[in-house]
Amino acid sequence: LSCRIRTTKCQLLVTSLCVMLLGLSIATLSAVTHYGLHFTLISNISLESNSYRVIHYTAFYFGICLSMTLILAALLSSAATVRESQCLSTMGFFCFALAFCGLIPAACWRYMHSTEVEDSMMDVYDLVYEEVRRNTSSFRRHELTAIHEAFLCCGKHSPYGDTTKVEQEACPPSQVGDAEQDCLRKIQDFLKKHMDFVSTILGVTIGFMVYGMILTSFLWFSIHFSSNLDRKGRYILR
Repeated sequence: LSCRIRTTKCQLLVTSLCVMLLGLSIATLSAVTHYGLHFTLISNISLESNSYRVIHYTAFYFGICLSMTLILAALLSSAATVRESQCLSTMGFFCFALAFCGLIPAACWRYMHSTEVEDSMMDVYDLVYEEVRRNTSSFRRHELTAIHEAFLCCGKHSPYGDTTKVEQEACPPSQVGDAEQDCLRKIQDFLKKHMDFVSTILGVTIGFMVYGMILTSFLWFSIHFSSNLDRKGRYILR
């Protein structure tokens, strides 16, 4: 039994370290998503009727809460391992379970609404682009230029390859007339890379949550039965 406890403690320490790193990674990813140039630019331009701004803020606050839960679970599990405390192992298990319950809906939303973020961002670009086309003096021109500079793209190219005067004035000089720099395609490629990374982080974190719950529960039962064996055969005369 003591050998099993030592093995469990070693595995739980390594798992706690990995969970701590995952928590810091998710916090960094949430900050980049919230304060990154590409995301803040689209969020500031989007209208109230567009769902992107709601998704933008929800993802940030969810990521911060999740990272704090992961860091707390790692600290409690480490303390429970060092002190062999049933109370701390119970609290660590609860934090792992809480994070797991939050990760499952997030992963389901990611796969069931995989194109919602992409569609909302492209809707913002379509709105700005069409307003600039209808009125060349619109204040949207500066916003369109900012999007082109951020994503290094140039307008929406038609199948006939014609580029309007508005696109020539609002695009970076190096991007004008380049058919490979369609902004809709650039937005899709950028979001695909970002969401693939998010999916990887979610999958790895879910795996560690399940493993952490197994280890903390096994540690709890090991400590419980070990203390019972230590007391077996002892009698007190009163």
